[in-house]
Amino acid sequence: MANRGKKRRILSYLLSYDTNLIVAVIFLIVFGLIMIYSASYYTASIRESYNYDPTFLLKSQLKYSIVGLVVMLLVANINYRTWRYFAVLGFFGSAVLILLLLVPGLGYSANGATRWLTIPGLGRFQVAEPVKVAMIIFSAAFICKFASALNNLLTFIKVMIPTAVISVMILLISDNMSTAVIVFGISFLMAFMVYPKYYPFVIMAAVGAVFVVGVIYYTMEYADSDSAFRIARIQAWLDPYSYESDKAYQSLQALYAIGSGGLFGKGLGNSIQKLGAIPEAYNDMIFAIVCEELGIFGAGLVILMFIYLLYRLYSVAQQAEDLFGRLLTIGVFSHVALQVILNLMVVTSLFPTTGVTLPFFSYGGTATVFLLVEIGMVLNVEKESRFKREREMREARLE
Repeated sequence: MANRGKKRRILSYLLSYDTNLIVAVIFLIVFGLIMIYSASYYTASIRESYNYDPTFLLKSQLKYSIVGLVVMLLVANINYRTWRYFAVLGFFGSAVLILLLLVPGLGYSANGATRWLTIPGLGRFQVAEPVKVAMIIFSAAFICKFASALNNLLTFIKVMIPTAVISVMILLISDNMSTAVIVFGISFLMAFMVYPKYYPFVIMAAVGAVFVVGVIYYTMEYADSDSAFRIARIQAWLDPYSYESDKAYQSLQALYAIGSGGLFGKGLGNSIQKLGAIPEAYNDMIFAIVCEELGIFGAGLVILMFIYLLYRLYSVAQQAEDLFGRLLTIGVFSHVALQVILNLMVVTSLFPTTGVTLPFFSYGGTATVFLLVEIGMVLNVEKESRFKREREMREARLE
């Protein structure tokens, strides 16, 4: 009887998940697959690289989504504290992965940037995605180590140095500023949750705002159109109609798509802008296609589901039984929040164009799989916390 009861408890543990969180994730994945097909079937049907198959990108994304969901459930049954032992390995592994981009034959370049590694027999993957997961784990463990002393600005800066090193490596080697900012931003928000004082962050925000204003002023007054491409992007953002055939082309086309959608959109599959006006509409600008085809209603539904996902992640963080679990969850929360906010700001031209994808919607198998790994870690944090509370309640009743 005792063994049978133990087996039942083990089975209950293995099959017990935060249903609300899983439903939110599956909803976003399914909605994303529908929109990827809608946004890509025309492009896929006319390109030889996609075998002229309208469903090519849909099938590829579906394959990675299924793999990601399976891995998510497996990770959800690994005690999240185990990841703490791999924190240092994750940090050095991230550095090695970034450095491998410099190796001829391994690093793959596209659009002037080397951001992918080619693994013989397995294909290519974007280095930034496993690095994000590794740095969430490392930052959570590193911040826990200094948590008791994290009450002064010097310690805070010390905690941020390793992440700053990885972020600078990403920027210099892969020329990927958006990922560098996101990786640093994730760790920054994790440390912010532990740091007991707020004034340093107010000072840093003020300094950052002055810096941004200074860059914009310099761009408007002194920089010319032959400046580096980031300066050109800022110029295009400030004055899009002067660059409508070049740097601002994609942003303006996205705005046309959003504006033409109205309240309920043109109907699923009826986007005009995806027929070549927006290059690779199934990537960074897919939210513009959502707005064009499904209107404000569909766009609002997507935003509400992301808000609900973030709410569930925040709830898990609040109920986590220890600091490491709380920080892991806050890291995943920060990752999703930063990417969603930055992507929507870029698509709506509230921010200069940068390569930030929309989680679960933009096409990308590596990003989907590793984001689901993060969700799996959160599911385990929730599960461990819930089972501990239930255990304590049973013990209290027995007493």
